[in-house]
Amino acid sequence: MTNKQRLDLIEKYIREHKYADLHTLAARFKTSLSTVRRALDSLEEKGVLRRHHGGASLVETDEFEKEFDFIFRDQRNAEDKFAIARLIADQIQPGMTVILDGGTSTYAVARLLVSKRLQVITNSLPIAALYTEIGSLETIVTGGSIYNRLGVLVGPLCEQSLEQVHADMAVLGGAGITESGVWNHNALIVAAQRRMIAAAERTLFALDHSKFGRKAIGLTTGFSPRHTIVTDRVPPTAVAQAIRTAGAGLTLVPTVQK
Repeated sequence: MTNKQRLDLIEKYIREHKYADLHTLAARFKTSLSTVRRALDSLEEKGVLRRHHGGASLVETDEFEKEFDFIFRDQRNAEDKFAIARLIADQIQPGMTVILDGGTSTYAVARLLVSKRLQVITNSLPIAALYTEIGSLETIVTGGSIYNRLGVLVGPLCEQSLEQVHADMAVLGGAGITESGVWNHNALIVAAQRRMIAAAERTLFALDHSKFGRKAIGLTTGFSPRHTIVTDRVPPTAVAQAIRTAGAGLTLVPTVQK
């Protein structure tokens, strides 16, 4: 197979599947990781995809599609997400078992945990790929079907695997937050997140201010004393009141607290 043929096949695969990690591409096209990296670099230069730790995602041009493009979402409100992620990562201590979902805010947290000795349970292929290449963590990946646009595992196998684990903490994202609770775009993602919440002693939601007042297809959860909302701005009055009434926590990044 020539380099041009391999490049065309990799481009076709990513256009069909929206997301691919390095190891999957190397195995599928019987080539080395370094060759795959060079191919992805070439496709990124063409504007076909965006590179990230461990893989790549198709560049979406449609605005609706962008809502489900992992890398596009990862780049939105990046500074706010990093401030929230730093605050959450500081609460995670060596030796903990932590569940991380497939949200981009959670991925920002995952980047800050690579030097800690933790046991991480995740349904996120980007997070799994990140920890495959760097870090000293033990990573457990749930089963399930791949939701390609976000690179997450969902479905009955994912939910069953989460029923069998226990964690000190879960770190989850969301599409929106209202006085009713935390919302997400996909019913399968909502179902997986509910299992994660049930499996953890405590759940932290990483939600920047762009999520305030937004609803989506499914309500993941209402507020409870086991939940803490970590955000970068003071939420609307109705949301803040609902959090307090339920006994849930509300943590603001330090710049907001001053």
